[in-house]
Amino acid sequence: MRLAKFLAHSGVASRRAAERLIADGHVSVGGEKVTDPARDVDEGSGVLVDGCEVAPEPRELFAVNKPKGVVSTAQDTHGRPVVTDLVQSDRRLYPVGRLDADTTGLILLTNDGELAERLTHPRYGVEKTYRATVHPPGVSERTLRALREGVVLEDGRTAPARVRLSGPGQLEVVLREGRKHQVRRMCEAVGHKVISLERVAFGPLMLGRLGLGDSRRLSAADEQRLRAAAGL
Repeated sequence: MRLAKFLAHSGVASRRAAERLIADGHVSVGGEKVTDPARDVDEGSGVLVDGCEVAPEPRELFAVNKPKGVVSTAQDTHGRPVVTDLVQSDRRLYPVGRLDADTTGLILLTNDGELAERLTHPRYGVEKTYRATVHPPGVSERTLRALREGVVLEDGRTAPARVRLSGPGQLEVVLREGRKHQVRRMCEAVGHKVISLERVAFGPLMLGRLGLGDSRRLSAADEQRLRAAAGL
């Protein structure tokens, strides 16, 4: 197995982050520092990261209904509650992408770095579905068309999106990219402030009846559906 993939499967980091660790000289194999992410390794190769032995661990994948005020990180220097606190696991889990602190809804936690990267990288086009309440509540067809076709933000035009009016002042927005505060900024660009925002689906996985602040370990079938959506 390639070294970067080995580190990702071991829950150290996503594959891209693992490649950076390798390039920066944090990884050794058999007592020798290695900077080639394509180096072939296995469990008996003696892979160390910053002197600590690494071995693949069983994959875990959880769905969490993140409440408002919880940050989408494994630790926070400001002492705020973190999303990993909502899951009971002995594994080194980390969020798949992020939801900002004021956004609620579905977020995934895993120690499978390869799956996490595939689910979040725009190249693979995995859809994320959001429900936004906006003000003013009157949303014109012209505004919907602009959101669907892409709006210009300070970091460039957004990719085409699926957007529909699901109720008075209620938008359902389906994105294949994941810029910071994207739904909020898109709505503000067309004259509507987002009052509340919830992610209700990640690829084929729906939030469903999972209670706010609750989590569940995903079944093998759920994981397979996500892996298929990510092209794995």
